[in-house]
Amino acid sequence: MSKLLRYEADRRTLLYMVVTTAVLIIQWILPSFNIVLFVLCLFMAVSVSVIAHNHNHLPIWHSRLLNILTDYWITLFYGFPAFAWIPTHNNNHHKFNNREGDYTLTYRFTEANNLLTLVSYPSISGYYQQAPIRKYLKHLWETKRSRFLLAASQYLVIAVFYAIALMIDWKKAVLYIIIPNQVSLFAVLIFNYVQHVHADEESRWNHSRNFVGLLNSVLFNNGYHTIHHEHPGIHWSETPLAAKEIEGLIDPILIEKSFWWFIFRSYFLGTIMPRFRTSSLRLKRLASGLSTPSRS
Repeated sequence: MSKLLRYEADRRTLLYMVVTTAVLIIQWILPSFNIVLFVLCLFMAVSVSVIAHNHNHLPIWHSRLLNILTDYWITLFYGFPAFAWIPTHNNNHHKFNNREGDYTLTYRFTEANNLLTLVSYPSISGYYQQAPIRKYLKHLWETKRSRFLLAASQYLVIAVFYAIALMIDWKKAVLYIIIPNQVSLFAVLIFNYVQHVHADEESRWNHSRNFVGLLNSVLFNNGYHTIHHEHPGIHWSETPLAAKEIEGLIDPILIEKSFWWFIFRSYFLGTIMPRFRTSSLRLKRLASGLSTPSRS
C-alpha cells in the first residue's frame, strides 16, 4: 500500500472512503432508520467533498488506473463527476481567485454577506459553473477523445448508480444517497464562499479567510486556504506547517479559530447585531481608490 500511495497520510483518505461506503451499506440493509448513522453519513458526505478537492489537486495514487478508479468511487459519493473540478476549480478559480472571470465569484450580484447570500450561493455558483464544464467537455471531444470518454463515463456511472438504487428502493435511495450527495455539493460551495467573501481578491495574502481550529483535524486541513492558493499542489498533510510560515502576512481579520463560531456570529448574531458582521476588505480597497493594488 505504501508504495502505491503518494503520501502515507492518505491512508486516512482511504479510511474515510471505506467508512462512507460502509455506512451506506449498513443503512441500506437495516430494517429501520437510524439517526446516529444518518448524521455520520452526512458528515462523511462533507468529508468526501474535501477528498474530491484534494484528489483533484494531487491524486492519491502513483498508478493512473487506481486514480481513475478512485475518481469513480469519489463521484458516487460526491454526487457529481470528479473531473468537473478541472475546468471549474483548477483552470478557473485558481487562475482568477475570486476576481472577475471567476465562475465562483462571491460578489456576483451583491457585496453583502448575510444568511441569504450564504444559503443562495451554492445554487448560483453551481449554475454558473456549468458553462466551463460544457466548454471543457467540448474541448476534450475535439482534442482528446479518450479523456472525453473517461469524463463522460463518470456521468454514466452516477446515472446508473442512481437508477439502480431508485429501482430497488426509491425511499432509501433518496435518503441515503441523493440527500448526502446534495449535502456534499452544498458544503463544498459553502466552504468556498466563507473562505473568500469580504476578503480582498487583489491582495496576495488577504484573498482568503482561514479557519485554523479543530475542524481541520477531521476535514483534512481544509481551513488553511491562503496557503492552498499560494501552493495548490501541496499535500493536505503539509498545509499546517506551510500555513504557519505565512500566517504573519495575513490580516488577522481573516484568521478564524472556529468555523462554527464564525457561522453563528456572522450569519445569525450579525442579523440583529451589526458589530458581528464581517467587514469587507474588498470594499475598503475600492473606497481607497486602489482598484488593482500590487499582489506582493
